[in-house]
Amino acid sequence: MSEQLIGPQSEVLFHFSIKLADGSAADSTKVHDKPAKLFMGDGSLTENFEKCLLGLQAGDSKSFELEPQDAFGMPNPDNIYYVDRSKFGANTPAEVGSIIAFTQPDGTELPGLVREVAGDSVTVDFNHPLAGQKVTFEVDILEVKN
Repeated sequence: MSEQLIGPQSEVLFHFSIKLADGSAADSTKVHDKPAKLFMGDGSLTENFEKCLLGLQAGDSKSFELEPQDAFGMPNPDNIYYVDRSKFGANTPAEVGSIIAFTQPDGTELPGLVREVAGDSVTVDFNHPLAGQKVTFEVDILEVKN
């Protein structure tokens, strides 16, 4: 049986690591030895990350460097909001560095990072935490189903 290559409709079982320019790991499935399962095109990875996987097969290990605009995008000032401190409760205090999930009108949750607390105003950043970062995407393909 010939090896199956990753295509636009593939189901892929793989380990990955995302490393920052300084070599530190931002995310890795290897930490808990629990590989990720991906259905290509399902939106769980960005299009650029998926493009890196196309044509690979089980047993392949690859490393890809992605510029910020190709990875998690550039920080967008429109994704920074000023929220009244009264909107935060005792269970979710407004503290700098806290990541708080905000429920959207459609019911989905969007994480926001508290950047600043000044009086009654809380600055919340909804940009991806890795926005503006050049990253290295390392993959070990374990299984491919088409």
